Amino acid sequence: MKKSQTKKILDYLVRHKKGLSPLEALIKYGCYRLASRINDLRSNGYLIITEMEQNKTTGSRYARYFMK
Repeated sequence: MKKSQTKKILDYLVRHKKGLSPLEALIKYGCYRLASRINDLRSNGYLIITEMEQNKTTGSRYARYFMK
């Protein structure tokens, strides 16, 4: 059985303390909408923390998600 993106992301968050950014989710899982998958997980009762980070090169901001 093929794992859904949401399940893969949940497994990653459980295993990795460094969290997951949208770019990492795109590269690892082909997930263009990480915020939507995080919302799905939160709707299922998982406590996921969002921290905003800034790209040192471009100055753009992005979210990084961690499992609590």
